Amino acid sequence: MNLRDNLRRLLVRVYTRRVEGHLDHDQVPKHIGVIVDGNRRWAKAAGSTTAQGHKAGADKIEEFLGWCSETDVEVVTLWLLSTDNLTRPPEELAPLLGIIEDVVTSLAADGRWRVHHVGNPDLLPGQLQAQLKEAEEATAHVTGGILVNVAIAYGGRQEIADAVRSMMLDAHDKGTSLEELAENVDTDLIGKHLYTSDQPDPDLVIRTSGEQRLSGFMLWQTAHSEYYFCEVFWPAFRKVDFLRALRDYAARHRRYGS
Repeated sequence: MNLRDNLRRLLVRVYTRRVEGHLDHDQVPKHIGVIVDGNRRWAKAAGSTTAQGHKAGADKIEEFLGWCSETDVEVVTLWLLSTDNLTRPPEELAPLLGIIEDVVTSLAADGRWRVHHVGNPDLLPGQLQAQLKEAEEATAHVTGGILVNVAIAYGGRQEIADAVRSMMLDAHDKGTSLEELAENVDTDLIGKHLYTSDQPDPDLVIRTSGEQRLSGFMLWQTAHSEYYFCEVFWPAFRKVDFLRALRDYAARHRRYGS
């Protein structure tokens, strides 16, 4: 590492401390959603393999959750695998599923987080389904730490379809007629059947890699969320990038659609 790189790192550390020192913790979002994007492009730029890019992205997660803990964030939703991603070539998908399984295992073993799966488990291999269930059960007792939603085999439209299906099956089990159900359907009822039932909606959604779209991320829950789009690829996301997102969020005046 040359002198210029050392100087750049020093300046970033100083700037990070400055931004962190001016952060108003009362204005920190309680629920942050993250579209972890750019692993493959990071790998290509670094001359690495796609699998190495996904592994680098996975390694960033624990560090990111540590930053969130320092700033009093209560819920984090990490979009790790979309329903669209399931159509990727087997030679890419198989290693990615293995990396995701390792992430879930690591989060559960950490002891600081409560892990919750959001997504359709039926679309996943049996081993990963079992691992997600085990992680939820193993961390159900954790209190005081961040609730970590791992969005795996997740799609916003799929979630709404699953919520409606769950609502109708629940009504059937209770002997409620279709007419009665139609009369009582409202946003609260549908919300109770979402993957994130009883959780607060995201206050802030961060997407890395420079893409400026939701791609179906939490379509229902993000109706009034604030968005922050960052040019940095997810494996290269730094604490200063995170703090900038929080600073930007704190400077906004949320209107909740009014």
